[in-house]
Parts: sequence; structure tokens; C-alpha cells
Amino acid sequence: MTIPLSWVLALSAVVFGIGVIGLLTRRNILILLMSLELILNAANINLVAFSNHLHSMRGNVIVVFTIAVAAAEAAVGLAILLALFRNRRTVNLDEVREMKG
Repeated sequence: MTIPLSWVLALSAVVFGIGVIGLLTRRNILILLMSLELILNAANINLVAFSNHLHSMRGNVIVVFTIAVAAAEAAVGLAILLALFRNRRTVNLDEVREMKG
């Protein structure tokens, strides 16, 4: 029993939509980072689905690299977030307009 490709693509579209809505509506940097991770995971779901549908391993290989890039992005983003919180005592983008010291 296999899951139809259209269902997986619909799931990916929903996850992508939630990520985009989170990026456009929230002002908290932590929420923005999580929304960006949702968008990357939606792309990974698409890559794995098409890789499985086409019986190729290329999509799975790209997913491994995407996960590595997402992990690096999360580490750098959280480091910037921590430095920002230590200096300004806030993670709200409306209160932080510029990054000068």
C-alpha cells in the first residue's frame, strides 16, 4: 500500500503555507526561524516524494545536503538570536531595527 503522490504534495503545500504565514505575520525572531525550517522541510518532503515516485536516489541525496544546510542555518540563527537577546533584552523585530552596537 503506497500513499498517492498528490497527498504528499498536498501535505507539503500545507507545511509550506504554514511556514510562509509564519514568516509574514510574526515578529518574533524565534518564530521566524521555525517558520523558515518549516519551509525547508516542505521542500524536503517534495524532494523525497518525487524521488520515490521516479525511483531515483537523487532527491534523497539532495535532502541530506538540505538538512545539513538547515542545521547550520539554525545554529547561526540561534547564535545571533542569543547575542541579540543579551544586548537588547528582546527578540521582537519591531523593537530591534538595526544591528549596530
